[in-house]
Amino acid sequence: MPKPPAPRKPAPARTRRPAAAPPSQRPHAPHHAEEHRKLFRVAGLAAVSALFEREPERVERLFFDERLKDAVGAFCQRLARARRPYRMVEGDELARVAGTPMHGGVVALIEPRPVPAFDPEAARRWVADKRPLLILDGVGNPHNLGAIVRTAAFFGFPRLILSDHPAQALPSEAGYRVAEGGFEWLEVYRAERFATALKRLKGVYRVVGTALSPHARPPAALAPGKDGRPVALVLGNEEEGLPPATLAACDEVVMIPGAGRVQSLNVAATAAILIHALASPESLRLSADT
Repeated sequence: MPKPPAPRKPAPARTRRPAAAPPSQRPHAPHHAEEHRKLFRVAGLAAVSALFEREPERVERLFFDERLKDAVGAFCQRLARARRPYRMVEGDELARVAGTPMHGGVVALIEPRPVPAFDPEAARRWVADKRPLLILDGVGNPHNLGAIVRTAAFFGFPRLILSDHPAQALPSEAGYRVAEGGFEWLEVYRAERFATALKRLKGVYRVVGTALSPHARPPAALAPGKDGRPVALVLGNEEEGLPPATLAACDEVVMIPGAGRVQSLNVAATAAILIHALASPESLRLSADT
């Protein structure tokens, strides 16, 4: 007789994989927010203090060493209320966070402030306070930008316009480091189609450029004119100065006279002298009230 067929082995039971959780319920891999967006590092007690005074909501993290734990205590309390981290660290770690050993004992990681487009129509409202306007057209070194911003803030300038010149520096970590908190006191704008914007400004501001020219006037020419228009001071590139189209759009040009031993001053030094010449007791009083 033929043998009966051998019984089949039962197939192994299949296990069902659990359905994938929807994205909102999946655990997130640990990461730092700054990996997904660029945060500026701002170092030094003066600059960090200005941030907490003017725009504390921009501070994402705070690092400091033991020397400054008392000085930054109020900042830590504010961050704790906002559920944002802060930490006391050793000097070598603070240097790594700051990217430099010249950190002054405290480093804030901040959300960069957007630079809005300049609207020439807004200038018609600005002139009401009679305060001068600062304009940079091609200042490419971020350290020069920071130094100019620091001077402008010191003397109470309320606003800064940056041109669309391809070399023009924009706010950066290097600029913030030199400005020592100055950026927190100025409204900063970017002007597209700069020559056209400058021509429109002439209706409400007295636009004064800077150039090495035999026809340039001394800084005393910055004194208020009879028409009452406040001055819009325009400073140019470190190597090439102001472009011809910008000079053509200016009402007048000034130059700082020297002894003739060197051709000119650094643009940040030029800015400091001319900004001081424009700063009136009234503008200093107005800035102290804001």
